[in-house]
Amino acid sequence: MRKIAIIGSPGSGKSTLARELGSSLTLPIYHLDALLWKPNWEMTDRAEQIDIQKDILKEDSWIIDGNYAGTIDLRIQAADTIILLDFSRYRCIYQATKRVFKYRNRIRPDMQKDCPERFDLEFFRFIWNFNKHIKPKVLAKLTSLSEEKKILHFTSKRQLDKWKSENM
Repeated sequence: MRKIAIIGSPGSGKSTLARELGSSLTLPIYHLDALLWKPNWEMTDRAEQIDIQKDILKEDSWIIDGNYAGTIDLRIQAADTIILLDFSRYRCIYQATKRVFKYRNRIRPDMQKDCPERFDLEFFRFIWNFNKHIKPKVLAKLTSLSEEKKILHFTSKRQLDKWKSENM
């Protein structure tokens, strides 16, 4: 595992897992939230998102966490390992809510400066609908890559914790 893409619903723990893996494997970590958001929650345009990620993908090793469906193909094609955190919407909503309270009006360690944590109803709707709208597309992409990539698909925190205890 030298090039790892971590994907999953917001609130699933992608950034936390990236930090843990980065520490364990001594690989550089790239949080897409920190790279693709500009100050005051302004999103970079798609061309810039692609350029930023292509520069990272040229490196010998990396861990990248984030979804960003418009550029997911870049990451999963370049990765040797893809980790999908496929947890229930209830768990993800709970984790995202905890994060809002923990970092309220402050900057998360995996977020762009000048983007303080906030409650955003649209974001929570996105989490609620992730498994219905986004997950099927992600699973289809991963199924087509299952022969050439190492794909780790975790459907529960217990399953992930067991893997971490055996591999980290």
